[in-house]
Amino acid sequence: MAMSEWARPDVVLAISVMVAVTVASRLGGFWLMRYVTVTPRVQRMLNALPGSIILAAIAPVIVNGGTVVILAIGAAVAMALLLRNDFIAVVAGMVVAAIARFFDFGM
Repeated sequence: MAMSEWARPDVVLAISVMVAVTVASRLGGFWLMRYVTVTPRVQRMLNALPGSIILAAIAPVIVNGGTVVILAIGAAVAMALLLRNDFIAVVAGMVVAAIARFFDFGM
């Protein structure tokens, strides 16, 4: 895509609509939560939500990714559970993926 192609009216309109929808859904969530009583049950649901979103995002990758992806995510999850350090977990997943791809494991 050439540098000037992003400034076409249809591209600018599409980006503007996406920004508007994103902002509206964020603000709408805050507005709706004003009317929700935060009981312990609702608090547990809100605390579990980030993990659910991450799982929903990586589930298709796991299913379609093959052996290397399963090994890398498994290593990252194991390190996160053992050490409770997200940075080390990500590095462990990357290292396992690099080693598995280097040796053509599961390809």
